[in-house]
Amino acid sequence: MHAVVVLGFGLTVVGCGHTEGWDGEAAVREVMLQQEQAWDRGNIPGFMVGYDEKVCFISAKGSTCGRDSVTARYLRTYPDQQAMGELEFGMGEVLPAGNDHAWCTGTWKLHRSRDTVAGGFSLFWARTPQGWRILRDHTY
Repeated sequence: MHAVVVLGFGLTVVGCGHTEGWDGEAAVREVMLQQEQAWDRGNIPGFMVGYDEKVCFISAKGSTCGRDSVTARYLRTYPDQQAMGELEFGMGEVLPAGNDHAWCTGTWKLHRSRDTVAGGFSLFWARTPQGWRILRDHTY
């Protein structure tokens, strides 16, 4: 049994390590920039373009899966431009997880007229036919 676990772990590490010619970092950072810009225009549907159809958003308030459901959650939480404020991402690492996936970490701030709220995130990305998209968003 232990040999199977060790072998599985080894294959996972080797599979994630094959990143020769990996071009994901710049693309992920560009999508994040586009999301910031859409948010600052009050365009939640535009912000959501960076998410895969099968995204799961995980926060202290629970999990929401599916882009339509995550979009509805954002629209309920941020009903207008005043509630949305101005978004600022602090980009941390973008690490390859094979050639077609990546992990991204960083911070976020919402600068609003009444307050500034902030937290962090870890995002799991996939290269799709539509470009790089977020599959898992763990925001705290």
